[in-house]
Amino acid sequence: MAKKHEEKIIVGLDIGTSKVMAVVGNINNDGELEIIGIGQHISRGLRKGVVADIESTVHSIQCAVEEAELTADCQINSVFAGIAGSHIRSMNSHGVVAIRDREVGHDDVERVIEAARAQAIPDDQRVLHILPQDFIIDGQEGVREPIAMSGVRLEAKVHIVTAALSAAQNIDKCVRRCGLAVDDLILEQLASSYAVLDDDEKDLGVCLVDIGGGTTDI
Repeated sequence: MAKKHEEKIIVGLDIGTSKVMAVVGNINNDGELEIIGIGQHISRGLRKGVVADIESTVHSIQCAVEEAELTADCQINSVFAGIAGSHIRSMNSHGVVAIRDREVGHDDVERVIEAARAQAIPDDQRVLHILPQDFIIDGQEGVREPIAMSGVRLEAKVHIVTAALSAAQNIDKCVRRCGLAVDDLILEQLASSYAVLDDDEKDLGVCLVDIGGGTTDI
């Protein structure tokens, strides 16, 4: 987030192996995202997507953010930071709950996703995302939006994405040393997919290859 139009400004920070990018976006009245500022700087503190030099990474982030502040004419105080690398892990999971009041509500969806999250995650891993893939109501598969549907049993198939705890903590530390808060850590290839793939491509199935300076992510 940023101080100017705080309720509408979001900032993305891509800490890559070859460069650091800061992008400032404004959400207009139609709910569309408009890019209003970009900053970048050479990255010298990462190796294969993982922080290898704290001070060099902090310097690169500061320079990129300062440039983004100038082009966007706002003060940045928090960011959504990207994370990638060979330490990223993922797994499929499944959750089941009883539907309250025989009609699926938001609380039921939250509970079934939380049930699916109850998977043994190693102590050295941090959960980044829980991505619902499919819902099942009373044995009926292929439900994409279960809200308001009738039934007694709700199941969810989800995909859980994790990152090495140390890698996540080091990115968080670098950002905070720049005087910025971390709104969230986002898997970089997931963010890329939201940026370039449309709904039809996602439905049909597509493989997105993100080729960076130090890592190639799918």
